[in-house]
Amino acid sequence: MNRFETYEQFWPFYLGEHRRRATRTLHLVGTGVGLVLFASAAFSGDWRLLLTGVVVGYGFAWLAHLLVERNRPATFRHPLWSLYSDFRMLALALTGQLEAELRKHGVGD
Repeated sequence: MNRFETYEQFWPFYLGEHRRRATRTLHLVGTGVGLVLFASAAFSGDWRLLLTGVVVGYGFAWLAHLLVERNRPATFRHPLWSLYSDFRMLALALTGQLEAELRKHGVGD
């Protein structure tokens, strides 16, 4: 089992657990749709959208790990760092910096 003292140690591990482009794509879709559902819940006051956002966000990610990456989601061992990393990966993708970050840590298909 991987043990990390700091987030800086965890981040390269997280990226390595998302080696395949399809895994990252499914994560990004799930995270993005989840955020849209959270925002919709905030504006509409419909709390069910919060639950739907969690199910969609984690559903896409966990399916990616099960069907594409064939590994165990880091969420089970490191839930807070994994959640933060999902948002970090989304931000890097949206700003065009994800590929450089993957190369920096020797991660790719």
